[in-house]
Order: sequence, then C-alpha cells, then structure tokens
Amino acid sequence: MTDFSAADSESGEFEYRALSTSAIAAAIFGVLSPLTIFAGRDSLESALMLSPIPLVGLVVGLRALASIREMPDQLSGRNLAWVGVVLSALGLVGGLSYAGFVHATEVPPDATRSSFQEFRPDDQQIAAGNFIPKEVQALDGKRVFIKGFMRADSTPVRHNVRRFLLVRDNNQCCFGDMSNLKYYDQVLVKFADNVTADYSTGLFRIAGTLHINPENAVRGANYPVYTLEADYVR
Repeated sequence: MTDFSAADSESGEFEYRALSTSAIAAAIFGVLSPLTIFAGRDSLESALMLSPIPLVGLVVGLRALASIREMPDQLSGRNLAWVGVVLSALGLVGGLSYAGFVHATEVPPDATRSSFQEFRPDDQQIAAGNFIPKEVQALDGKRVFIKGFMRADSTPVRHNVRRFLLVRDNNQCCFGDMSNLKYYDQVLVKFADNVTADYSTGLFRIAGTLHINPENAVRGANYPVYTLEADYVR
C-alpha cells in the first residue's frame, strides 16, 4: 500500500511512502485485544489463553514504530501503529487485571474453590480403582465453589430451575448422548428452597455442600458421582 504524503514544490511529483504492513497487523491485533477483557469475565485461565493477542499487538506495533522512525521517507502508518499499541496495552493490562479481580472475588468466603479439572483422576488412579482424587475426597461434605454450564437436556423447565446437571463446558459433546459424558465432567446441582436459576448458555458460578458417591462411577452417567446441595448461584 502507498501513501501520497507530499508533493514536491519544484518538480510537481508526489512522494510515495509504503504503508507499513506491521502497522496494519498491529492495528488488527489491537482491535482484537478487548477479547481478553471479555474472557476475563469467565475465568483467569481464559484471559491468559487470549493474552498472546494483545502481547503480539504490542510487539508488532512497537517494531512498526521503530521501522517508521528509521525510514520516515519510505514508510508511513505511524498513527495506525500507535492505535495498535494503545489498544493492545489496554487489552492486556485491562483484561488480566479484570480477570484477576473476578478470580479473587467470585468465591464466597466460606467456600473452597474447586473445578472439573480437579474432579478428573489420572489414568493410574483409574487403573487402580481410585475414581476420586484424594484432594477431592477431602471435600466430601464440605462447602465448595465450582463453575460450569447448565446442560440443556437436564431440566424440563427454563425458568425457576431447581435441579440440573452442571457440566464442564457448553460444547456439543456435553449435550449429546448422555452415555458419552464422563462422571467427572458433571455435577448434579440441587438448589436450596429459596434458590433457583433460569436456563442460560452462559457460565454459572455455584456454591454449596458437595456430596460424593464413588460407587456410582461404574454405574454410568445416569448416576451422578458428584452432587452439590447449592445455596449460591451467580
């Protein structure tokens, strides 16, 4: 791409300067950088996964500015590069800061953070017949906090839901044949009398007393191993 930057007053010829491709790339990464902030609403891990986008935008933008500074008569796009640098910086700092704040404040004070990843035993534990990791066994009867998604076919109603399956993610694999759903990827949620939730495809933050039934691990997905008597939902 070229830039008609100035006309020579004596010859009448235009001076052409190429538009820096790095500046264009920096602007594109900068525009995508706010995705880090949106990801931070769900989890710190999600924000960290997307953090390379603003990081690349920063590096490419700074390199573009350096190249334009070294070759001002050949390259243009300084403003475009600055747009990429500023948006990338805001996306990186803002996204990780927001995600950190959410992570630090989302768990009720009296609950222990847990996750579906922790519920999953490794292959050696399964081979030995230990279907519940030891650190998770210690949470039986304790108040825990966990995040997940409401399985669409686990409740016949869409409003004032009192009982449903909380699953690891909302991908198609979790909404297909129930026999394909692993026991460690689901938690049966039973709300207390004064608590309900409406169906949503978004993320649920749930807290309550965890009950573990390891004998159900070999009985199939229709018999939940993990049950949460929940009194908190966001």
